[in-house]
Amino acid sequence: EVQLVESGGGLVRTGESLRLSCAASGFTVDDYCIGWARQFPGKERKVISCISGTDNNKYYSGSAQGRFSISIDNAKSTVYLQMDSLKPEDTAVYYCAAGRIKSDHSYRFPPPDYEYWGQGTQVTVSS
Repeated sequence: EVQLVESGGGLVRTGESLRLSCAASGFTVDDYCIGWARQFPGKERKVISCISGTDNNKYYSGSAQGRFSISIDNAKSTVYLQMDSLKPEDTAVYYCAAGRIKSDHSYRFPPPDYEYWGQGTQVTVSS
């Protein structure tokens, strides 16, 4: 059974930091880019960062560049998103996501889509 289990969300103040964790199981982490999407109320989920399980290649969207940092502990199959200098506009539900980047004859980074999703964790930044 595929599982992406998120933790680390919560309520913080402007300027503070949070570290989200995503524990992956049930699939071959090396074949995937595992990362994070966020969803604002009334909006679609958008992937903001992912990291390759095989070569540590990293993707950041424009909104995540600079203040967010993604990392992976391959031994634990766990991906972390360090979020610094948080702002009220970062308030959203954050979802862990995994998209395939490796198959028998190809490697595509970042992945064109994400097939596995976690349940989401709320991040609220107060002003």
